[in-house]
Amino acid sequence: MAEDEGIKRRFELLAPHLDERTRRLMAASEAVAIGRGGATAVARATGVSRRVIGAGIKELTDAPTAGAVRIRRPGGGRKRRTDTDPTLGGDLERLVEPVTRGDPESPLRWTCKSVRKLAGELRRIGHQVSHQLVSELLHDLGYSLQANRKTLEGASHPDRDAQFEHLNRQVEEHLARGEPAISVDTKKKELVGDFKNGGRELRPQGDPERVRVHDFIIPELGRANPYGVYDLAQDAGWVSVGTDHDTAAFAVESIRRWWTSMGQAVYPAATRLLITADGGGSNGSRVRLWKLELQRLADETGLEVAVCHLPPGTSKWNKIEHRLFSFISQNWRGKPLVSHAVIVSLIAATTTTTGLTVRCQLDTNTYPTGLKVSDKDLAAINLHRHDFHGEWNYSIHPRPPINETVIS
Repeated sequence: MAEDEGIKRRFELLAPHLDERTRRLMAASEAVAIGRGGATAVARATGVSRRVIGAGIKELTDAPTAGAVRIRRPGGGRKRRTDTDPTLGGDLERLVEPVTRGDPESPLRWTCKSVRKLAGELRRIGHQVSHQLVSELLHDLGYSLQANRKTLEGASHPDRDAQFEHLNRQVEEHLARGEPAISVDTKKKELVGDFKNGGRELRPQGDPERVRVHDFIIPELGRANPYGVYDLAQDAGWVSVGTDHDTAAFAVESIRRWWTSMGQAVYPAATRLLITADGGGSNGSRVRLWKLELQRLADETGLEVAVCHLPPGTSKWNKIEHRLFSFISQNWRGKPLVSHAVIVSLIAATTTTTGLTVRCQLDTNTYPTGLKVSDKDLAAINLHRHDFHGEWNYSIHPRPPINETVIS
């Protein structure tokens, strides 16, 4: 904490010039200045015990007494526990980090290491400590409460950056020609019903909205599968809220609905549609049904459909995540998603100060899973792979209509 660091820094600067009494009084004055909780904060920052700080506060507030003040000689007073028990610090570190300190058999290896559990284990092996002393020692050793942080991405593909450059170049070229370029993905599936939804919203004090304790699916309501389409040029989004499975057929149907409801009117002269998508899920680069459904879309619209997949492990960089989905999550935070109609309304009401608009529609169609695309059907797709990583970058051209031969 910044306040602790300030106290510690001031104390370290003055320490060489302080005797026992002035050291006690300085710590006490810092505690009084902070107010409630001050003694604990100063003890944590300086190493002066709360008992000594309490004595100093009493000395500051009591009427001054006449006569000389007795000051012990340097080195007097109670010794620190680590001075009288030299193995205490090392044993404590081995309990806190048993793997890195070489003690994989520690009894606390697989438990939550609270200061009380640490104190209990130290007492078991012969140390006379309280949980408060353990807390002070941990602070001196540089430990504090830390949450997990997502920083490890694993091994990245050697052509990761090159793929991003290729994808960005394709988007820029499409936008420069006035052709549509969209980012697509499935948002997190949501339970429908009076369940807790993360975040907070303003309500009368003491009157939070009541929701269920357990998140068990309500069979008659099921889940909602929001699939989004974000128009990179228009700052506009489309979301289909599916009630069945999140399959490639559902994904392409969402793109089809965006095109007929929004895209076609904005790009009446379009000849080519660019889709940027993750490498996995219902729109994955290896999903045969995804390519087959895109071929049907190309045949229906007459558009050449180009696809650029993000490299593996980079889905968080998909534009739709932070330009559309993040704002939807903000808009419905703290609101139970009690019905599909509520979900559609909340998504459609999402806006930003920069001009984002969103349209949303419920999709009640069924999308069975486990559909197989044969080698023959795959070979019939008019697919053209790009020279650079054709498994990630490809175009699907409309197939010429089949001429029916009339037999007279």
